Amino acid sequence: MSSDPPATSPTRNSAAPPQEAGPLAAIDLGSNSFRLEIANCQAGRYRRIDYLKETVRLGGGLDENSRLVGPAVDRGLACLARFRARMAGMPARRIRAVATQTLREASNRDEFLQAASQALGQPIEVISGREEARLTFNGVAALQPADTRRLVIDIGGRSTEMILGQGRQINCAESYGVGSVSLSRRYFADGRYTSTAFAGAQVAAAAEFEEARELFTPAMWSQALGSSGTAGAISKVLAAHGQTDGAITAAGLRWCVQACLQAGTVDKLVLRSLAPDRAPIVGGGIAVLAALLDLFGIDTLRPAKGALRQGVIVDLAERLQAEQQADHHDLRDDSVLALQARFGVDLAQARRVRSTALAVHAGLAGSTSLEQVRELGWVADLHEIGMAVSHHDHHRHSAYLLGHVDAPGFSQSQQRMLARLVLGQRGGLGKVQELWSDPARLQQLLALRLAVLLCHPRMDAPEGLTVQLAGKPRGYTLSLHWPASWTTDLPRMAYLLEQEATAWSKIDDMRVDSGTTSTAPVA
Repeated sequence: MSSDPPATSPTRNSAAPPQEAGPLAAIDLGSNSFRLEIANCQAGRYRRIDYLKETVRLGGGLDENSRLVGPAVDRGLACLARFRARMAGMPARRIRAVATQTLREASNRDEFLQAASQALGQPIEVISGREEARLTFNGVAALQPADTRRLVIDIGGRSTEMILGQGRQINCAESYGVGSVSLSRRYFADGRYTSTAFAGAQVAAAAEFEEARELFTPAMWSQALGSSGTAGAISKVLAAHGQTDGAITAAGLRWCVQACLQAGTVDKLVLRSLAPDRAPIVGGGIAVLAALLDLFGIDTLRPAKGALRQGVIVDLAERLQAEQQADHHDLRDDSVLALQARFGVDLAQARRVRSTALAVHAGLAGSTSLEQVRELGWVADLHEIGMAVSHHDHHRHSAYLLGHVDAPGFSQSQQRMLARLVLGQRGGLGKVQELWSDPARLQQLLALRLAVLLCHPRMDAPEGLTVQLAGKPRGYTLSLHWPASWTTDLPRMAYLLEQEATAWSKIDDMRVDSGTTSTAPVA
């Protein structure tokens, strides 16, 4: 699969930096299948190197309590181990793994993600439905570039994404909690096809989409494309049986329903070009497609080139390119700016806290990554968004908003980690105990807390504080000292620092050395 997408949007610097050479990898942990895509994405060109797909049916492993259990978990871990072997030797920064609806729903997702990350040898990020939609559209735009106004539909195992866009610009993106796996489990669980089951499945799907009728009316697009497995599978079936040239139409779907009814059961269904792993969920997929075509007035849905995994690779390529720019600016920075405007953030205070936090962080013992520095900057930028809700306990409101708001470019996993840091900006440290065991997160937290404290009068931080955090779990040492003159010149600041030292001393295996110093710190 190769195509020549349009060049990416201009960067903030006029001179484009040299891009890193080498392939990129994307892993898509879908509700039905896990996919690995390895490709080169340079100078506006996308070239696939390898593609692996395994039917895992992770969504089928959700029990009545939304817990992932049973063979689906084992299949998923074994698949990820095989993907890891294929990616052996690739730098970790050139790999990105994302998980979708099943892991958005799973109540024990953290438990699974820990095991899955170990099997893959790579962190796995859970992305929101809207982020999945954005990345899917990016994949289609990269592999099938056009200036046409498009409606792109991606029917997954447990969710369906709908996106309106033109070129690389997205105008509307939404995600709905219905897919081929969830609908098949509900209406065709016994493997039997009946008219009643198809009618019920189509009504259930339409009920999920009905609220979107005004968002995706035919007047808003001139071409409808179906991305990923369900649309591709039905397109191939219709073409193989001579029903259409591969276009998905209402008449074609009615033919598919009749073929299922004539077969009676899944094990007797014979459709040319339908992969065996697709047969158990084809009923739900047909019902979703029929609901979409009927509800949104789609005469013809064409299969699209490009999907989530290609969008992840395009996004990763743009992030790596942004890292080579002086300001490292990518889509996430735009999202932070938008959130600051949306929640009326005091920008002057945010800048003070950001500058102070980054300065403290730079002086702490231990190495750090560019991504960790950028994360600290983002939490400083957004640490007060909760003020829009209430001044009282604003850090708790800030953490909730940051953990749940739609922020293009961010995964749910990253947002929730940033939210934990924001929650820990003040007060006791017990509420963020899960950060204690990670030295890098603890450094970010210390830098943020001290910056908030030093800038709390909404003035620039005074000079003279010396900070060090050394060691690792089971042996941290925090050194926190301030000039003796602060006792008389800045008594409230000295008091708050004494309280801060006490808070850190309550962390298990943390030794705190704090107080005044009569000597000026080395600049």
